Amino acid sequence: MADPTYTPPAVWTNDAENGGRFASINAPTSGAREQKDLPTGDHDFQLYSLATPNGVKATIMFEELLEAGHSGAEYDAFTVNIGNGDQFGSAFVDLNPNSKIPTLLDRSGEKPVRVFESGAILMHLAEKFGAFLPTDASRAEVLSWLFWQVGSAPFIGGGFGHFYAYAPEKYEYPINRYAMETKRLFDVADKRLADSEYLGGDEYTVADIATFPWLAPFVEGTIYNEAKTFLSIHEYENVARWAKQIAARPAVKRGRIVNKAWGDEDTQLLERHSAADFEGKKL
Repeated sequence: MADPTYTPPAVWTNDAENGGRFASINAPTSGAREQKDLPTGDHDFQLYSLATPNGVKATIMFEELLEAGHSGAEYDAFTVNIGNGDQFGSAFVDLNPNSKIPTLLDRSGEKPVRVFESGAILMHLAEKFGAFLPTDASRAEVLSWLFWQVGSAPFIGGGFGHFYAYAPEKYEYPINRYAMETKRLFDVADKRLADSEYLGGDEYTVADIATFPWLAPFVEGTIYNEAKTFLSIHEYENVARWAKQIAARPAVKRGRIVNKAWGDEDTQLLERHSAADFEGKKL
């Protein structure tokens, strides 16, 4: 139901008091808010992230590359606490002018290369290592599903997730609008996975690595409060099959806890520098 008391002004201005859970960090401007350096490690790849659905894409990709024998994919991962505004430090903004995670610094070439946006990171790594992105005719199908996910995530997270779980007040219209779109997206994936083992076809690819962190938590009931029940996620049996299959992969188990800063301590890994860091962790 629409708010009958609100009439949009002729010119919008920011009212931080109405910003809800993220009011302290949200603003209509970009750029650094403080001078702050970033930590660095010894490996060619420096990842700055948090184990949100978008952040997990990058850590799963790195762990899958290492699992597949690409030793050059060793990486250092540092947690960026977006709730505290770490993404607005000057060094982070130099790497990512959009102040979002994940963000990657690739020092493997003659000159360091910054890569931001999760889909771009997956493609960059897939092309660098020649893995999880086919070069034959199926490449177009995989890329289509990869960009389907990248374009869909805002409707699930910033749309449904925000209005259903995080908004300071609950309104029927936005919840219904984004619940409908989230269920539609699940239906798209479910129909595809009825005919194909993976989103891109017969092989596990970046399309699955990108999509799994967004869909699997709904299947598992670990995202947005009671969203699994509210959206009747049990209806999407093919998505459930696919999510369970991917969740069992050793690299995925590792990638899901890197830069995780909540939950039991044995399921967190704030920094990752080598495979030894997973010792004693619950995967």
